[in-house]
Amino acid sequence: MGSQRVRSDKESEKKEKIKPKKPEVKKEVKREDIVRFLETNIDGNKPVSLAIRKVKGVGFMFANAVCKKSGLGNKKLSELTETEQKNLEDMITNPGKYNLPIWLFNRRREPQTNQDKHLAVSQLDITKKLDVDEMRKLKTYKGVRHGHGLTVRGQRTRGSFRKGKAVGVSKKKARAGGR
Repeated sequence: MGSQRVRSDKESEKKEKIKPKKPEVKKEVKREDIVRFLETNIDGNKPVSLAIRKVKGVGFMFANAVCKKSGLGNKKLSELTETEQKNLEDMITNPGKYNLPIWLFNRRREPQTNQDKHLAVSQLDITKKLDVDEMRKLKTYKGVRHGHGLTVRGQRTRGSFRKGKAVGVSKKKARAGGR
């Protein structure tokens, strides 16, 4: 007969204490908490400084600068009044009016007008598409690369960016004759 070990009270207490952790469930955002801001649906429970970063064209530094100028950084987006929201939207679309530094703008010295602008959401998408079309039309190096679906900024393409194109050794198809 083999020796059986009897568990002490301390060992059994340790086993009881160790319980598997339940997975954390993210808090669901209610429909009332979603705020429509500059063509974007944003969670209204977040502070303004974090929430406006969800808008296309607004980055970390730009969001911080806007929040410091407006003084709304720690307020939640859903707590803002309509006039505060309108002022915030205007500050994002026209930052030059509020003396924000030019280096924060995403469209400095625009080629057509030679002005400094900051674009957001659909304006940014349209302008980017028009710029790429202009490069294709002029047949610049970048335009040709865009047209062929290749990388534009000098990345290596041998092993990356294949997009479903198989290159290399391929198996011979099985012949019906069985040779």
